[in-house]
Amino acid sequence: MSTDEQPQRPADTPRSLAEALRSRDDVSLGALLHARPDLLSPVPNDLTQLATRAATRASVIRALERLDRFAQQVAEALAVAPEPATYEELHALVAGDEGGNGVDAALKRALATLREQALIWGAGDRVRLVRAARELLAPAPQYPSPTGLGPTVAEATAGMSPNRMQDIVAAAGLPSTHDAVSAVRSLTELFTDRTRMSALLDEAPAESVEVLSRLVWGPPYGQVTADPARHLRWLLDRGLLLPTSPGTVVLPREAALHLRAGRAHRALVPVPPPVEPLREHRPQVVDAAAASQAYMALDMIEELLKDWDEGGPTVLRAGGLSVRDLKRTAVALDVPEPVAAFWVELAYAAGLVATDGDADERYAVTPAYDDWQELPAAERWSVLARAWLTATRTAGLIGGRDGKDRTLSALGPHLDRSSAPEIRRRVLTLLTTLPEGASPTPESMLARLRWERPPRGAAGGGASGGGVSSGASASGAPMELRARIAQWTLNEAELLGITGRGALSAHGRALLGPEGEETPPEPAAPETAPAPAPAPAELAASAARAARLLAPLLPEPLDHVLLQADLTAVAPGPLGRPLAETLSVLADVESKGGATVYRFTPGSVRRALDAGKSASDLHAFLAAHSRTPVPQPLAYLIDDVARKHGHLRIGAASAYVRCDDEALLNEILADKRSQGLRLRRLAPTVLAAQADPGALLEGLRSMGFAPAAESAEGDVLITRAHAHRSPPRTAPEPVHDGPPLPDATLIGSAVRAIRAGDLASTTPRKATPEAGDTLPRTTASETLATMQAAVLTGEALWIGYVNAEGSASQRVIAPIRVEGGFVTAYDHTADEVRTYPLHRVTGVAELAE
Repeated sequence: MSTDEQPQRPADTPRSLAEALRSRDDVSLGALLHARPDLLSPVPNDLTQLATRAATRASVIRALERLDRFAQQVAEALAVAPEPATYEELHALVAGDEGGNGVDAALKRALATLREQALIWGAGDRVRLVRAARELLAPAPQYPSPTGLGPTVAEATAGMSPNRMQDIVAAAGLPSTHDAVSAVRSLTELFTDRTRMSALLDEAPAESVEVLSRLVWGPPYGQVTADPARHLRWLLDRGLLLPTSPGTVVLPREAALHLRAGRAHRALVPVPPPVEPLREHRPQVVDAAAASQAYMALDMIEELLKDWDEGGPTVLRAGGLSVRDLKRTAVALDVPEPVAAFWVELAYAAGLVATDGDADERYAVTPAYDDWQELPAAERWSVLARAWLTATRTAGLIGGRDGKDRTLSALGPHLDRSSAPEIRRRVLTLLTTLPEGASPTPESMLARLRWERPPRGAAGGGASGGGVSSGASASGAPMELRARIAQWTLNEAELLGITGRGALSAHGRALLGPEGEETPPEPAAPETAPAPAPAPAELAASAARAARLLAPLLPEPLDHVLLQADLTAVAPGPLGRPLAETLSVLADVESKGGATVYRFTPGSVRRALDAGKSASDLHAFLAAHSRTPVPQPLAYLIDDVARKHGHLRIGAASAYVRCDDEALLNEILADKRSQGLRLRRLAPTVLAAQADPGALLEGLRSMGFAPAAESAEGDVLITRAHAHRSPPRTAPEPVHDGPPLPDATLIGSAVRAIRAGDLASTTPRKATPEAGDTLPRTTASETLATMQAAVLTGEALWIGYVNAEGSASQRVIAPIRVEGGFVTAYDHTADEVRTYPLHRVTGVAELAE
């Protein structure tokens, strides 16, 4: 179309992205800044700078990656459409010749999303894609287009000779033209005319049609020899294949669109795939299963921290837990290593575990653990659930490799993934779209997440067919990180008791806040902007509601056990904390499950006696807390161990053994196993040893004796486990790759600052002699006189100002007072009253009427 034939641009049509942004209201600008938070770092001075930043390649790439699958397809269609494109042209590229059912509403929503995120601009009939997005998505020889389309006829024939163009026009049955431009236009009109193009292809040999069918959905490039075959020559002669370089040909875009029935993409996905239910259970069954697992989660954390109570494993030099220590922890918890790693990371995220900061640094329980233990069970669970939901540390990565091929260890560095909290919350939110008590199929959940945020490289409608099915492991390729985090979320939510039998529980819905309280209808199209992270106060309120719903479902702690004749005690449920702590000293845990089985052994009874208990204390304790009579074998065991306990006394000489029974000391000296202790008699009732008291104590116990340690005064030493605590530590803060999502307050302030700066930069001014200067320039006397006159008249002025760092800026101010070398004025740029030194004002100018 010639310049004279161009339609006149309406007066209200923006000429640039900056003008389009200038026509928006504050709510629309706020939505843009929320959807693309990188535009706020730092806050732009005005709308022109905001538009420039929004059109940069790096920012556009981030914005495109956060679009859903259909919005990406619309952007890809715009990249191959004429510029500017009308709605009808875009609709034809998206829906094809058939029109497509249900595409209209989805297309309008996608265009609204692209316009809100400043990826397109222009009036409704003249839509333009920002230049950086067009360069990224348009076909180029260096990289394939997401649509699988090639260059246009005009682009492919740019360097072709006029004679060759005339030969192609003649072979295609078109009249000859006077110049190459007319020939290109004539050939383009042929390829875009459905009737004439169909007639041309009807004459094509079958082999030629087969070649076109292989190129039609991309990639559109192929290789030919210097002497192509007859069916290839037929295509080359008629311009259906055009040379791009020696030995390489391409299918023109217009011809490919005809073969595709006008569609830019093979598989169109205008609506998100639904999350499908796998099984349905009664909500009461789901809540009960989730509550049972929640109590097991508390038990696991307590077992872990009890194991680390006297000092945990050492910290690796590079940070983290060694593989050997993780295996030992997994054995202690009786769980697989990946599950043990999850519990360790959860305790760390909740601030219950940290490094102690000593020279030989170890992991230790934090003082926060003692406060956590005093909370009711439901509140302890809510602390863990809230820490998991907001943590960026991803336990599923443990055991894998980082970018430098180093093993990722539990509690080590490089486990933060900024997208993890968003994905966890989104997975749980999608569970609310199912009927209560229904668990999802993992495939439909992953398909939905891939539609909402397609993985990188899963573009378009070429051979890949759309991107919903790409990225998975069907072909052996590794699953993308987003899908893996989603799968880990489903597993970890089950371990933590947020879900039960795969379905979201009532307290799990409450944990999500308002969006999880009621089951919302399935949205027609999800928002592509990231959901704002709930404020800490909102998170705390949601966790409190979840704890209130969970509390009635948790079992009440018991104050009794069932003693049995085989020296075991059965706890038919969770025990109260004092009872559990005393029983864990007096007996060893033999098995866990619905009931916990404790076994009494001589060693466990001696451990209780070492802790300061007497035989009468143990008898009274068991009689008070057993629903069954104390079995005679257990009573005999306690009395027998107590009778021997403390008969031998060990102190420091380096070490000595004291006993009133000379025969017993003779027995020890005669035992060959005592040779390593290097004992010698000092008196009839005293033996001296060259081993330290601790080694002597363990040595005699291994020989079957029951010695007791004593102090320098001769009193029995009571040995209790020494709880090792780290210094007070705060829970680790989430780590974000880019700028954090701004809250409403920051967005509102940024919009006001941008508006004010734009006012200062676009307000008309009266002409000044220094027309070439960016800032106004006046003498000091002229500046002072103009300021004083503006105070009297109330007029606004345009000033140039240089701050203490030497940065120059322009401002629009309304002077209020001038005195003492300062001007106090209302600054329209900053939207507040400020005071400026007059010597830093470069000049003033009056604003135009």
